[in-house]
Amino acid sequence: MVVDLYSNEKKLWDEGYANIAGCDEAGRGPLFGPVVAASVILPHDFVLEGLNDSKKLTEKKREEYYPIIMEQALAVGISIVSAEEIDEINIYEASRQGMLRAIASMNIKPDYIITDAMPLDGFTDIKHESIIKGDAKSISIAAASVIAKVTRDRLMYEEDKKHPEYEFAKHKGYPTKKHIELLNKYGIIDGYRKTYGPVKKIFGGT
Repeated sequence: MVVDLYSNEKKLWDEGYANIAGCDEAGRGPLFGPVVAASVILPHDFVLEGLNDSKKLTEKKREEYYPIIMEQALAVGISIVSAEEIDEINIYEASRQGMLRAIASMNIKPDYIITDAMPLDGFTDIKHESIIKGDAKSISIAAASVIAKVTRDRLMYEEDKKHPEYEFAKHKGYPTKKHIELLNKYGIIDGYRKTYGPVKKIFGGT
């Protein structure tokens, strides 16, 4: 079944909502690095053939789409929540806070917010809706997913330059078998999420 990625936006536009912000995040699962949230408001005539949930796109495609979205979007907000804050407030809350901050950082205030499976209660004056698997059902959320993923991957490439022995460019901080081996070999550095199981095991000395 082909999903019309514009259906949610068209419905809201028809109801009179002009500036619809789609929100998503990248980096819930990694052991290392921040979670990155993005918020995007697209113009009504925006078309980008092939745009979909960032997880369904190749890295090459995401990098190709990133500048197009950044250039054509009416507004883009990006929020980076550190591993330290994730440990303090948990990853769910960090993802939620990241979305709230990304929305607040945009130069246009949205009149409706749609998110990828993340209920938001931080905006009492803006209507909002959580859509399960929204990044595969909404063009705005799909665009936000690309912005969040590319931003986070670029941060991981920078960390790879600083700490090449951890091979962050390959696994992006996710708990692959090789990453766990390297973590055990070289130990924990700043940027690891100490409340995550494999890291907690090493950090706790058990």
